[in-house]
Amino acid sequence: MIAAREASGLPVMTEVANAEHVEQCLKHGLDALWIGARTTVNPFTVQEIADALRGTDMPIFIKNPVNPDLSLWLGAIERLLRAGITQLAAVHRGFSHLGDSIYRNKPMWEIPIALRTTYPNVTLISDPSHICGRRDLLQRVAQKAMDLGFDGWMIESHPEPDKALSDAAQQITPHALEEMLNQIEIRQ
Repeated sequence: MIAAREASGLPVMTEVANAEHVEQCLKHGLDALWIGARTTVNPFTVQEIADALRGTDMPIFIKNPVNPDLSLWLGAIERLLRAGITQLAAVHRGFSHLGDSIYRNKPMWEIPIALRTTYPNVTLISDPSHICGRRDLLQRVAQKAMDLGFDGWMIESHPEPDKALSDAAQQITPHALEEMLNQIEIRQ
């Protein structure tokens, strides 16, 4: 990842699921970290990560828990805030659900809006890629997030999406991403 940063000049970040991951990322100078949806549901693991981050000013992104549970998401955010993390973003990636839906993970927009009400100063990011699970819905979901006052997006891009090793159906090319972003309307 460091070689990729040096080659591209772009910041690099990765997902961490325990304190050892955090320590390795800090040791190698990554630019930011995120805590995934499956980790967010475990308060013991989030506390371990928060303790490992104490004293750093690393930007941290925390995805919502897999299940639609606002209190788990808020609890994870509170643990990071108590550890002194000041550069914190909450990432809305939708929620697992039973039954039929056009989405991979239902957006349940009311949950991130409630988070915003509780923590108005925490950056709120939408992850349309994980909400949609397919590329044809990305622009619609990204626009909805913008209309609801989200601060940005986390969108998966790959030079050859169909050859991606994971989540291929929800990725778009860099060119398609640029086109999509140019079509988003800022209405606020």
